Amino acid sequence: MPVPSSNNASSNVQKAPGAKATKTASKKKDEEEGVETGEGYDEWSHGKALTKPADQLELNETELKEEITRILTANNPHAPQNIVRYSFKERSYKPISAVDQMALHFVLEGSLLHQDSDEARRLRAKEGLAEETAKVDAGAEPDEEKPETPATPVEDGGEVEEAGEEDRPDSVASKTDKKEPKVTNQFNFSERASQTLNNPLRERTCQTEPPPRSIFSATANQWEIYDAYVEELQKQEKNKEKLKAAPSKKDGERSKKKMMLTETQSDDITKVAKATKIFERMVNQNTFDDIAQDFKYFEDASDEFRDQEGTLLPLWKFQYDKAKRLSVTALCWNQKYQDLFAVGMGSYDFNKQGQGMLVFYSLKNSAFPEYIYATSSSVLCLDIHEQHSYLVAVGFYNGCVAVFNLKEEGLGPVFKSTAKTGKHTDPVWQVCWQNDDMDNNHNFYSVSSDGRVVSWTLVKNELVFTDIIRLSLNGAVPEGPEGTQQPSIACGTSFDFHKQIDYLFLVGTEEGKIHKCSKTYSSQFLETYNAHSMAVDAVKWNHFHPKVFISCSSDWTVKIWDHTINTPMFTFDLNAAVGDVAWSPYSSTVFAAVTTDGTVHVFDLNINKYEAICQQPVVSKKKTKLTHVEFNPIYPIIIVGDDRGYVTSLKLSPNLRKKPKAKKGQELPKGPEVEVAKMEKLLSLLREPEQSTV
Repeated sequence: MPVPSSNNASSNVQKAPGAKATKTASKKKDEEEGVETGEGYDEWSHGKALTKPADQLELNETELKEEITRILTANNPHAPQNIVRYSFKERSYKPISAVDQMALHFVLEGSLLHQDSDEARRLRAKEGLAEETAKVDAGAEPDEEKPETPATPVEDGGEVEEAGEEDRPDSVASKTDKKEPKVTNQFNFSERASQTLNNPLRERTCQTEPPPRSIFSATANQWEIYDAYVEELQKQEKNKEKLKAAPSKKDGERSKKKMMLTETQSDDITKVAKATKIFERMVNQNTFDDIAQDFKYFEDASDEFRDQEGTLLPLWKFQYDKAKRLSVTALCWNQKYQDLFAVGMGSYDFNKQGQGMLVFYSLKNSAFPEYIYATSSSVLCLDIHEQHSYLVAVGFYNGCVAVFNLKEEGLGPVFKSTAKTGKHTDPVWQVCWQNDDMDNNHNFYSVSSDGRVVSWTLVKNELVFTDIIRLSLNGAVPEGPEGTQQPSIACGTSFDFHKQIDYLFLVGTEEGKIHKCSKTYSSQFLETYNAHSMAVDAVKWNHFHPKVFISCSSDWTVKIWDHTINTPMFTFDLNAAVGDVAWSPYSSTVFAAVTTDGTVHVFDLNINKYEAICQQPVVSKKKTKLTHVEFNPIYPIIIVGDDRGYVTSLKLSPNLRKKPKAKKGQELPKGPEVEVAKMEKLLSLLREPEQSTV
């Protein structure tokens, strides 16, 4: 390689005057040794001069020796530093000091498992690898038990070496003797799941004869028949293994045989469970055919002569024999399957506390419940999830809350609160599902006599609680460090969340007050209404009008409120303690209430603002008390529960479900706007004079 000329190097590098002789000597030495050099090579290697850019900043000695410290931090330079949040406590926007500095650049969920982990063992067991390896180990044990024979001396060294190679575990012979587990061919492999129902027919001995028509229908069920035989064969093999493993005692053998007989019987029952349920429904519908016909087609023609009054037609009566001594403490319709409803059973009496029950009935079968769950404590409230109708939240007298999953085969809840996970210390009077949180976790709220309103989140296998608000008698939420005297706590008895405003909810107390609260503002009530002189048994928002809610109490009254006004718009005295009240899902002015004297009261404010248009006793015994009432989401029926464990379904007559008619030259608004307009008209009439009292 030609060596670059010194002129080029001198044009880019400033050379020291005394280093010229040494530089030429080093160049000659490099040329003799065949070392390739480039521009600036010798200056860099010997440290005599440095190549500097033309615009480099010139620094003196003190500036060069000055140490500049740079601290590396993990802060995200792109994170915002000026985020503010509104503080309800100080009623102003406050900057947030803590900002999330973490920035995710890449996330990849791996599918690798450690070979000694439990999940890896389960996967190997599914693929059949565990059985293959067990067979190989069993075949190798007899060889290991053979006594060692003394080695005979062999003169030929080659034979000894060959024998040693065969004994080694890594030799070719030892590898060929071991049986490796069979792996499915990934390129030429077909599963049952990928095949269609029309499987190919077996080869016939005579191809000229056409196959009969019955074969085409039979091939679709070939796999079902085959699966049934395989399952039966597996059960027989398991039973044989149990008999072999069982002790030789006669009593033990008899007990094992009994166990196997019960298992096979239960398996046979599960096979026909669905068919028997359908058959049972058919028998009941034939037995109560007149009730089914009334439910579907009957309309009371006498309503035309009653001057806007209506009646209730009794339909089915639901009762479970094992829950005769329990009261109906909760009712809730399933929003997805409108014929299915849940009933909570328990006792309100402190001296009669014991076991409770959660049962599900269907209008298609009134003789027996669809689902039955026995509980260790009385069930006081329940709520069915609107989207996931198989999830049921339940509150108990002992302060626990639980979630039942109807898809699970177990007899207990899938989630349940304990003393460690923040359970209530007093009875839970109401639960209510809410929208999923930001992580798509299901959550519901509960209110209890201990004064707490708690949010429960379903996270993996546990319930995570968050205290939303604490109730007190003087209207302010108790706050302060430990050891300070806390104000007396108010007992919550009911609550309801706004249908449109997600954060707004109402809480009724045992002292007769109703508090308007916010989920995000837990230090003070938004409003307090002096509603009743006794405990508030129920408080519910109107389904259509965003300002209206209703409340009932044991002081014999039902009151209708506008939440922007502290005084009630309507007050109705029903001459008995009111157990429950419910708005109708089809009209903003229709509601029903039940009293302890066994009477159902149905009101329609659009027809009569002063008294009920239907007052009808629905119990057979005078001392029976009605506890709860619920409207069906789509059918014109209601269900009422009493303190003897009975649930009665009643059909509303045409006068109780009238729709508004348009006047001449006017058009009614469509959809929910009609009901909002009806209620707004009533409120506007009441705002001009004083509030109406009945």
